[in-house]
Amino acid sequence: MGIETQVASSDKCACIELIQSWGLFRDQGRWAELLETFVPEGVIAVSWFEGPFAEFVERCRTRDAKRTGRSKHFISPSVVHVSRDRALAETSVVILVRQDIEGVAVDLTSNARFLDRLVKRDGIWKLVERTGIYERDRLDPVEPSPAFGELMQRADCSRYPFQYRYMAFRIVAAAATLAMPVHCDGMAETEALRARYAAWLRGAPDGES
Repeated sequence: MGIETQVASSDKCACIELIQSWGLFRDQGRWAELLETFVPEGVIAVSWFEGPFAEFVERCRTRDAKRTGRSKHFISPSVVHVSRDRALAETSVVILVRQDIEGVAVDLTSNARFLDRLVKRDGIWKLVERTGIYERDRLDPVEPSPAFGELMQRADCSRYPFQYRYMAFRIVAAAATLAMPVHCDGMAETEALRARYAAWLRGAPDGES
């Protein structure tokens, strides 16, 4: 194995470990360590938030302090492409959230992917930008009851795209708002995002495609 191949493999492993660490720190409320997974100017766009990563962490800290349970991220191995000190990663993830909606305890299961830009600074890989791309989801009662059926009859979830239908419902039910656009495969905004990421990996400055 040549030196360049060894370096590339080492860089890919470091990026994968970083992405896995992000999930552990987020789910366990290890906020200081979570902040360290991103560069200071890093940004993130998920279903309920778009903006600076530091603000995202603070919002997560505040939200989690108000409830006993946290979301759980099951993160699959990432596909990573490295070009010198830049990398792109795409990672399948299953997001689990327990929430009380109108007195009914429900579990959300959301299948999605994280699309990430990463940079190597001073020999250390960190995330620069993350975007959630949503695929499909479902909502189930923690305990079967007629109340859940009545809740869903009132919900009118069909107004939301199927890729994030129940994620949207639970966010709005929590008196929050969706961070539009919520990315899905096939959307013009998502295709433009992928093109910008790819151009950046080839060397284009941030924001250019």
